Amino acid sequence: MSSLWSSNCSVVSLSRPPLHSKSPSYTDPSTLLYIDCRVCGDTASGFHYGVHACEGCKGFFRRTMRLKLVYDHCDLHCRIHKKSRNKCQYCRFQKCLLVGMSHDAIRFGRMPQEEREKLLAEFMGVSPRSPESADLRALSRQLCLSYHRHFPLTKSRARAILSGKTHGNSPFVIHDMKSLTAGQDFINSRQFPFLEHQRSVLPPQEPAGELELFFFRQVQFRTAEAVREIIEFAKSIPGFTELDMNDQVTLLKYGVIEVMLIMLAPLMNKDGTLFAYGEIFMTREFLKSLRKPFCEMMEPKFEFAVKFNVLELDDSDTALFLAVIILSGDRPGLVNVKPIEDLQEAVLQALELQLKTIHPDCPQLFAKLLQKMTDLRPLVADHVRLIHLLKKQELEMCLHPLLQEIMRDLY
Repeated sequence: MSSLWSSNCSVVSLSRPPLHSKSPSYTDPSTLLYIDCRVCGDTASGFHYGVHACEGCKGFFRRTMRLKLVYDHCDLHCRIHKKSRNKCQYCRFQKCLLVGMSHDAIRFGRMPQEEREKLLAEFMGVSPRSPESADLRALSRQLCLSYHRHFPLTKSRARAILSGKTHGNSPFVIHDMKSLTAGQDFINSRQFPFLEHQRSVLPPQEPAGELELFFFRQVQFRTAEAVREIIEFAKSIPGFTELDMNDQVTLLKYGVIEVMLIMLAPLMNKDGTLFAYGEIFMTREFLKSLRKPFCEMMEPKFEFAVKFNVLELDDSDTALFLAVIILSGDRPGLVNVKPIEDLQEAVLQALELQLKTIHPDCPQLFAKLLQKMTDLRPLVADHVRLIHLLKKQELEMCLHPLLQEIMRDLY
């Protein structure tokens, strides 16, 4: 690798040391037992109405029974978890009944010791009162904090923007060439990090009729900024910076585009995608209307995103999955694979425990998520192919140096 990688986004000169959190004390085992609410997967506060339930679901069931509430029928079989439990009251109540909540089984308070110990084996075969489980949960918390620290547009924020649940202005919509030009003025009126790089490298004037090329240049500068964010996130993964330096570079070279595709998915819905930190919404139909090969670049990403978003991961799930992708020990040219696989195994265990905790009604989610890793590679290969095609066809196209470095000899 050339010195360009180190100068633009150094993995050598670390501005922030890796965050090695210490595990909680093990002197009080009762504090280390995390039991899920059987209804929504939140942390159970005790044994309520015959099952382990959180305060929210306990209160919901109590109100429903006392007031004899009847909810509008729903045939969608909505998934009930911590963040969706208030969306469909009918399906939430059905889930309460399904897991065994009963008004005849009124029993409140702390969990009996016998039942506590019986449930210890439910989490991956690792006891929640053991040091191993505490370490995995500490790792999950650490990576989630790092995810929020390094990525300005998280999944939760993107979904809030797309669903219109933010308090700020709605994104500017680009749906044709005229609105694309207006969108450029809109972006110029805002302060974005990638604009500073753009002004210093790209000429201010653009030939008439070359809006696609101009737009593509803007996208690649935002992409370069995203690469820098991903590198900072990777450096925060415990143990990453102790890996062989060449292996760090190789993992990032092969992993950043896959990570970006996962980061891109929640920015998309079936109608379009967010851009410029959520300030712009570009319609899918407009992107399909661009001339070749520009029109071919985004459609495979939309198809992947629509399927990936069905998994309904939250920010903490996503943070762990990104780390798993970065720590892939089968990348070409790795020098010392064993420590990489050891790091990935720890994150995989944390991810599996996390999914069992947050999504208890989706036992196949972990396997489905790992399958997505294999789906990413042909998607990346196709993306790189289109970039090389663009470089041949568009003589005026200047690929960002950092992206050139990543895509050189990639697949």
